Amino acid sequence: MERVNHSVVSEFILLGLSKSQNLQILFFLGFSMVYAGIVLGNLLILVTVTFDSRLHTPMYFLLINLSCIDMILASFATPKMIVDFLRKQKTISWWGCYSQMFFMHLLGGSEMMLLVAMAIDRYVAICKPLHYMSIMNPRVLGGLLLSSYTVGFVHSSSQMAFMLNLPFCGPNVVDSFFCDLPLVIKLACKDTYMLQLLVIADSGLLSLVCFLLLLVSYTVIIHSVRHRAASGSAKAFSTLSAHITVVTLFFAPCVFIYVWPFSRYSVDKILSVFYTIFTPLLNPIIYTLRNQEVKAAIKKIRTRHINSKPTL
Repeated sequence: MERVNHSVVSEFILLGLSKSQNLQILFFLGFSMVYAGIVLGNLLILVTVTFDSRLHTPMYFLLINLSCIDMILASFATPKMIVDFLRKQKTISWWGCYSQMFFMHLLGGSEMMLLVAMAIDRYVAICKPLHYMSIMNPRVLGGLLLSSYTVGFVHSSSQMAFMLNLPFCGPNVVDSFFCDLPLVIKLACKDTYMLQLLVIADSGLLSLVCFLLLLVSYTVIIHSVRHRAASGSAKAFSTLSAHITVVTLFFAPCVFIYVWPFSRYSVDKILSVFYTIFTPLLNPIIYTLRNQEVKAAIKKIRTRHINSKPTL
């Protein structure tokens, strides 16, 4: 099929994180372990929630969706980056580059909205505990989940629409470890200043709106919790602090990249590594180490597995 933008550029060169061969070997070992931790950690959450009936609640239903998104978010570029550490020439095809940009914005936008859905869930659970199960029924949960993925798809599609008719006929070097939309647009053979503003405004607006919604919801929840008994507020604060930590870790890099006017690519590189690799690793750690129910469920599954082993 003929490419719609009639590019003469068939592939892009990724500069990666470093040109030092020694650093690239260290990065290969380090990021391989981090990626393995991401997959195993999020799979642990999926298995634990699936096989423990006590965790079949709206909060954990949203949590396993967050784990799925995190695993895919970490996989759209990380495996290629790890392999590229062993290559001298780090190239990616035009359609491979396009796919990376599409999935980054699809998953990023979906996760932002999913975090908003999780904040709504915590608001109902903490502020209206007696009506929690009736309000957060399967229909509402399905609607929240569908809205999250729909917003992610619409956001990603609108971003990719900017790329369709851009001509790429000369420079093809991307100063990052994956195809980031603002960096790729700058390589087009035409003036893209207004287009860059639209791209940054689109992503920045979504990040900012979701962050403000979360800020307002958590402020209302904290205000409500402060007027409760000490025992009830301690548990609520423990759950809430985990959510706030995850939100801060995810949104802070996004806000800096798309809202704050940084021009230094080295800063953007570090932040990109953080929200595409380290945040998906930290999420399962935060939700397991700070959650007594999940830790108890993991212990129960492990004990059941050990007891089920045949004795010789």
